[in-house]
Amino acid sequence: MTYLLVIGTRKGLFTARSQDRRGWEVSGPHRLDAADYASMGAVYAVGIDPHGGRILAGAESSHYGPSVWHSDDLGRTWHEPASVPIAFPEDTGASLTRAWQFAFGEEPGTVYAGVEPHALFRSSDGGTRFELVRSLWDHPHRENWFPGAGGGAVHTVLPGLLGAGNRVPGALTVAMSTGGVYQSRDGGASWSPANRGISAGFLPDEEPEYGQCVHKVAAGPDGVLFAQNHHGVYRSADPAGQGWTAVEKGLPTDFGFAVVAHPHRAGSALNFPVVSQEVHLPPEHRLAVYRTDDGGGVWRPYTEGLPADPYFGIVLRDGACTDGADVPGFYFGTRAGDVYAATDDDGVWRPVAEHLPDVLCVRAAEV
Repeated sequence: MTYLLVIGTRKGLFTARSQDRRGWEVSGPHRLDAADYASMGAVYAVGIDPHGGRILAGAESSHYGPSVWHSDDLGRTWHEPASVPIAFPEDTGASLTRAWQFAFGEEPGTVYAGVEPHALFRSSDGGTRFELVRSLWDHPHRENWFPGAGGGAVHTVLPGLLGAGNRVPGALTVAMSTGGVYQSRDGGASWSPANRGISAGFLPDEEPEYGQCVHKVAAGPDGVLFAQNHHGVYRSADPAGQGWTAVEKGLPTDFGFAVVAHPHRAGSALNFPVVSQEVHLPPEHRLAVYRTDDGGGVWRPYTEGLPADPYFGIVLRDGACTDGADVPGFYFGTRAGDVYAATDDDGVWRPVAEHLPDVLCVRAAEV
């Protein structure tokens, strides 16, 4: 079995391959187009289609702007569609800043792209051409979705999911900064906020209907959701996905960007703490991951193999993932350019790559 890791950085796209998830062969930066303008641009979003293995990369070019490239041979060659893959209709008065997230629906060829400014696009041809989901763009709350420090974007897309035990064809859960969590029960025709219990301490009303600065949402195998908020870590076991409970007790800080749910073990998740919104450093200058196996009741350090020396890189919102294998692997990359992998059977972090540019996003899969 071969494991593929796709790594988007501030200066280009890298891939890594392994037979045992202990030793890795790293290649890149990949040349995304013939003119090579995009090779060293920032890559904020990557996705690996579970239906056919196509890789999508949302990359930026200082010359041409943002676009979406795809590879059908596991990253060996890359192609950009002849027409612009993601474009806002003229009547919106908006233009694409970047893609932040790719997510794949149950139907082969269905791909969702969460983008900046706050919007969701859908493709039915594997990511060659996307169309705006107008219902979310036209939502009456949108005029009050303001950019956070990292921009205003839909950064989490969970197709077919409404909450605990509630995987429904055509359902969608999205999260954005700042705006919060929204859900559709009718294939994206209509949307409702789902933020009850998530605090927004930066607003006059600390528990508003919407406006929360959610940094990332991940779903466990039972549909239970974990959220890393601007401040606060939350869990939702509500069948409708709308009620949230704080579960940050036991973590060194309630601030962070990334959260990853175990693909097979209900109640298990990884968290990557950051000192605060003002100080983007690991707590006590030590690179650390925390893990819960009881839904956030207890968090324990998950650090074997990580450097013991002072460390100054943090994990961004899409900088961590799992490969979903039967014995899953977990991966994360940091703004210091280091990438680590661990498997669930031994829990030891091993380096995949060192001294890359800032890691913005990672995705992994068995291929």
